[in-house]
Amino acid sequence: MKMVHIIETRQLRKDYKGTAVVNDIDLAVEAGDIYGFLGPNGAGKTTTIRMLLGLIQPSAGDIRIFGKSLADHRMEILRGIGSLVEYPSYYGNLTGQENLEAIRRLLKVRDKKRNLDILKTVGLMDAKDKLVKNYSLGMKQRLGIGIALLGMPKLLILDEPTNGLDPAGIQEIRELIKTLPALYGITILISSHLLNEVDQMASKVGIIHEGKLIFQNSIEELRKKSNPRITMRLNDSDHARMLLQQEGWSVAVQPNGQLEIHETDDQKIAYIADKLVRKNMEIYRIEEQKRSLEDIFLEFTGPQRGVIS
Repeated sequence: MKMVHIIETRQLRKDYKGTAVVNDIDLAVEAGDIYGFLGPNGAGKTTTIRMLLGLIQPSAGDIRIFGKSLADHRMEILRGIGSLVEYPSYYGNLTGQENLEAIRRLLKVRDKKRNLDILKTVGLMDAKDKLVKNYSLGMKQRLGIGIALLGMPKLLILDEPTNGLDPAGIQEIRELIKTLPALYGITILISSHLLNEVDQMASKVGIIHEGKLIFQNSIEELRKKSNPRITMRLNDSDHARMLLQQEGWSVAVQPNGQLEIHETDDQKIAYIADKLVRKNMEIYRIEEQKRSLEDIFLEFTGPQRGVIS
């Protein structure tokens, strides 16, 4: 079955003063995705998002949203997008409910109950009559997301929505975002420079670095690149290595003296442990070790980076 691409770019590029800040990227965001657009600060995330929203013109390449060319159907497409880029816009001397009412009228949304539905969704019912200038930063971000949802968009684009929030605020925004595809049937593209944050809500990840898209796939495929291995601490690692290598196992002794086994299957590890015990080896500890997603991210966005295949 062919996937429906809500966002599709081809060789999308943006040059500033002869330098490509976005360099021929091919994004593919499918219907229902929470797509984590990940990269260090200055990688090109916000520039890409501004091009997707028609705020700046690409230097080259094509953008298709909802299956249509943004260049040819700009206003039609933008009516189906809600966005929060960098920091939310609001009227500080109005209440949360009054802010939503003002935007509802601007957008000509007929359903007046939409405001209350949004306030419930973003968890601001108890603060609906409070002036927004007295909101916490997390509350303002939630209101910003609520405003982006007012027009009943099919696509929601959020640029670093947890910037500046404390851990509790980050968790609130994260849990809110996770509920939205099922609640409203929308697709979400969310940018961040924090892999741990994206890992906890995204179904698909695109990693951009120095303007180039170096990885695009499911979060599960990214996890597979952690290259897990088993280590054993035992009384004679060199003897154990020799015994296992004679049977064809891929093993090595680490500098700290632990036996490293390039295998993680439970049944195979159980066999190896049993064999070593039968050979009078004393096993003190068996551990699984793997690189975190943060380690993988830093490896491919650091000085010795490469494309993640």
